[in-house]
Amino acid sequence: MSVKKINIVVAGATGYVGLDLIKLLSGHPKVNIKYLCAQKKIGKKIQFFDKRIKKKLPRISSLNSVEWNKINVLFTALPTGESQSLAKNLKNKNIKIIDLSADFRLSNKSIYKKFYNKKHKAPNLINKSIYSIPEFVKKDIKKYKIVACPGCYPTSIQIPLIPIFKKKLIKKYNILIDSKSGYSGAGKNLKKKFNHKNIYSAIHAYGIYRHRHTSEIDQELSKISKTKINYTFVPHLIPTFRGMLSSIYIEPSKGISINRIFKELKKYHKNNYFVKVLPLNKDLGTENVLNTNFCEISVCALKEKKRILILSAIDNLIKGAAGQAIQNMNLIYDLPENTGIK
Repeated sequence: MSVKKINIVVAGATGYVGLDLIKLLSGHPKVNIKYLCAQKKIGKKIQFFDKRIKKKLPRISSLNSVEWNKINVLFTALPTGESQSLAKNLKNKNIKIIDLSADFRLSNKSIYKKFYNKKHKAPNLINKSIYSIPEFVKKDIKKYKIVACPGCYPTSIQIPLIPIFKKKLIKKYNILIDSKSGYSGAGKNLKKKFNHKNIYSAIHAYGIYRHRHTSEIDQELSKISKTKINYTFVPHLIPTFRGMLSSIYIEPSKGISINRIFKELKKYHKNNYFVKVLPLNKDLGTENVLNTNFCEISVCALKEKKRILILSAIDNLIKGAAGQAIQNMNLIYDLPENTGIK
């Protein structure tokens, strides 16, 4: 599939993810941004919300003003549930929907209701969607109308874990995942979600008993392992705007060395442009991945010999959201994956 220019609508244009998405799309050589849509501030220039965006673009408008017959791709960076209604209205249109919310990530509508406390509004479209971390999907993505972009935490966790689960190199239990995210991951309504004091200068563990993203992790890791994975996941907000670091403690399968795990990750991601597996036992932080679509991985030995530590760093707004969405679009249109997001 290829076109001279891909005509784009961004719905949810003024949130953190929407703004990063627009910034990247405005520099994409194959994209024509036709509409930037939001519910408020209609008529405002996008620069009112983000001065990093230099290109002259359409002013903020309502979705009701969109001429859908002129659109190829709709990016949705909307609150939970809203993409479902939109997809339902567009089901007969020849438009690809790349959804950055959780609306089509889960293949089971009952599990969606359990984790998101609302009924799925478009259950008949679930089988027309694909959960897509681009490094694992590739050509399959073209068959689907809706592309569900994974959450930021699941992205940072699955990129290192899926290749070694596929090869049965690690045990399916006693996995500990400690993830830390910049506060932008909670969106612009941060203070409504976290009302404790010093939120912008404190570290805060949350979602300890059940975080919504565990539904994705359960679903995708179980597909690979053919059985339920036993893990503990604790996310934290940290006092930085963007960036994510996941520390994943695993136990190798019998007879499997740290070198075997390291080599498998290097081999699997060899041709994945946006994944960098660092030398063995290398310290790792988010400094190299901020404002990029890269994921950096480090495999480290621990004093406790039976465990190995895998570190995974991404930018939660880009590889964990906007950049990954554009990478998915590039796959749909047979463009190099790094087009517009180098």
